[in-house]
Amino acid sequence: MKKLVFATNNNHKIKEMKAILSGSFEILSLSDINCFEEIAETSDTLAGNAEQKANWIKDNFQVDCFADDTGLEVEYLGGAPGVYSARYAGENVSYSDNNEKLLKNLQSATNRKAAFKTVICLKLDGETYFFYGEVQGKIIEENRGTSGFGYDPIFIPEGYNLTFAELGDSIKNEISHRAKATKKLIEFLSSRNEPSDL
Repeated sequence: MKKLVFATNNNHKIKEMKAILSGSFEILSLSDINCFEEIAETSDTLAGNAEQKANWIKDNFQVDCFADDTGLEVEYLGGAPGVYSARYAGENVSYSDNNEKLLKNLQSATNRKAAFKTVICLKLDGETYFFYGEVQGKIIEENRGTSGFGYDPIFIPEGYNLTFAELGDSIKNEISHRAKATKKLIEFLSSRNEPSDL
């Protein structure tokens, strides 16, 4: 099976991506290539952060790789937390800290529309490619469910009445923003020469 490095230290993302890509490609984590750096994310866009991480791995390890960045955009908050979703409540905070801040900022909101967006940047054979995924939904008023991670317990995707955390991994990995972007990545890789073995 062909291999690709996923440029992230987030074990939740790695587990989710391996489930989505099951049977298509072998996903290697940064630790699998002995990379233990915390790669900077200093761009003000999701695509910029994804490309920054992928470029760093390609430049330092000379391997084909991909990186993603994901943000939750809430309409009432003008698109926040967006690119700052992982550190919305500050640096080195927990998922529950971010959720608590978001719910507090939406206490008086009647418009709770939100969208999860993922951008994947692929570095392959010296070229750069981008793949986008988005799922619309809304933010509820309390945490519900135990699956998933991040904002999953407070986000209900459009067409459902359960949060991502209640729907469970198997359903989320079919309909999520990351799943949509990843499926485009798979289609692209399948339509051309597969990446070379590391």
